[in-house]
Amino acid sequence: MPGALFHQLAVATCPHGGQVTTIPVAPRVTVMGMPVATVGDQFLVAGCAFTVPGPKPQPCVMVRWTTPAARLKIMGMPVVLTPAPSLCISADQIPAGPAVVVNVQPRVTGM
Repeated sequence: MPGALFHQLAVATCPHGGQVTTIPVAPRVTVMGMPVATVGDQFLVAGCAFTVPGPKPQPCVMVRWTTPAARLKIMGMPVVLTPAPSLCISADQIPAGPAVVVNVQPRVTGM
């Protein structure tokens, strides 16, 4: 599925409003001066206020991209494309819904 390349300063949130920060591990390829994100990068979430009944805090702490690029890789790791299915995960490894990509560079696409 073709899509725009997700990069370090692309804006994404968890479904509860927490901000996603991308920490690249292979910053060799850049788009608009920012490293392109791969599945090997860390996608950390800060500011999620999700709680489950009890009330037990269950904030999203990371994002896992479930369907990366099939043909485009950087240092052997598939690139993250948008829109692509993702899961926000809590510290207990419980899925809490998909990440919401708000803004990404529109110039470079991949498959």
